[in-house]
Amino acid sequence: MKFWCWTLGGFVAALLAGCGGGEAETVQTAQAPESPQAGQPAAAPPSRGVIGVSLLTLDNPFFKVIGDNITAEGKKQGYEATVVSADKDVAKQSNQVKDFIVKRVAAIVLSPCESRSIVPVIQEANAAGIPVFTVDIPCNEPGVKLATQIATDNLGGGREAAKAMIEALAPDGGKVAILHFKQAESCRLRVQGFREIIGKQPAGTGKVQIVTDLESGGAKDQGFKAAEDAIQAHPDLKGIFAINDPAGLGARAALEKAGKADQIKIVAFDGQPEGKQAIKEGKIYADPIQFPDRMGVEIVTAIAKHARGETLPAQTLIPTRLYRKQDADNDPTLR
Repeated sequence: MKFWCWTLGGFVAALLAGCGGGEAETVQTAQAPESPQAGQPAAAPPSRGVIGVSLLTLDNPFFKVIGDNITAEGKKQGYEATVVSADKDVAKQSNQVKDFIVKRVAAIVLSPCESRSIVPVIQEANAAGIPVFTVDIPCNEPGVKLATQIATDNLGGGREAAKAMIEALAPDGGKVAILHFKQAESCRLRVQGFREIIGKQPAGTGKVQIVTDLESGGAKDQGFKAAEDAIQAHPDLKGIFAINDPAGLGARAALEKAGKADQIKIVAFDGQPEGKQAIKEGKIYADPIQFPDRMGVEIVTAIAKHARGETLPAQTLIPTRLYRKQDADNDPTLR
């Protein structure tokens, strides 16, 4: 990291500790630039190139927030961002990355559609010398080099979701369905954390029992269908864990159609505005909420640090926060 140090007498040199506790390095210094005249805007940062961003889908508002924040923060730090939607299609995402490689972008950011299948094209970017970063959805497969990964602590969030479900169904417990999106590593981690906590309950009255695990596609329409299938197969179902808000809202619509909205509790995941509103209205019990705006900002900061030669951690996990009706009632952003 370089800092400009200026004194009246001229230049000063400073020694700063390297990132991650490395040895001190000599910092180059230079005379401070003159301040812009009053009323004139500050000079734009020098152009650092293009960030190629391929996100899982822009149909989900969560990913749009990530993309918008990458664009805004990139502009502040001298980058232009090209944000595209992979539409949950690995082949489409691979072609998008190939296009970024041909255009020699400064960095590539991915939320992988499927972590295993995206490995070959990440390897192509590695061979081309273009740094690759992941946001929200990690890629923990062998054989790829990633500059860093920034994501929600999805495993911890899944544990929080399980605690919320146990709380929602207390004292009697009952049967629970999982509405999954198995294609995404982040969702696999959420379900892993959920199962971990549910599996640790002592046997007996009040236990929550997972009875089915259905594909929801992480979308309202598929979440609706999956919830319909769950309540038909298990008429005594008491709870649904949906891996994101769209699937949870689709499940709520299915419960209302079946006349079971008051009989089955939903715990979702994300904390999108629509999901938070549903919590306020009592349609969803709780969400472990994520912070996509922070993810977008932090990934650009990581790209800038990498470009300066700083050492980055292998991954940064952002904890979730459990959001219940009391939180929604006190949330000034809701109506």
